[in-house]
Amino acid sequence: MPEEDLVELKFRLYDGSDIGPFSYSPASTVEMLKERIVTEWPKDKKISPKGANDIKLINAGKILENNKTVGQCSVPFGELPRGIITMHVVVQPSVAKAKTEKKIDEAPRKTLCSCSIL
Repeated sequence: MPEEDLVELKFRLYDGSDIGPFSYSPASTVEMLKERIVTEWPKDKKISPKGANDIKLINAGKILENNKTVGQCSVPFGELPRGIITMHVVVQPSVAKAKTEKKIDEAPRKTLCSCSIL
């Protein structure tokens, strides 16, 4: 593949640090990008994804869908000067884990209010 067809991407983390830049084909899927982010994630970060499903990628204000390709998701490259495109990474734990943690936190709470409304 000619090098001019490749897209340079870097991924901005929650603390302002970056992963990348890396070169990708416009045919690469968002799922492939997420898997790469998980493998390249810095070990010293407080918050880290367990898998690709814990990550949301944002480009041009839109959350990218896993089944879309880089070419489908990004701003048309002809409108941008040649350079590195920054995508923002949001780590969001899976819903099942969040619900389990919430139930544990709520279990010790008891209503102790003995107010009387007259």
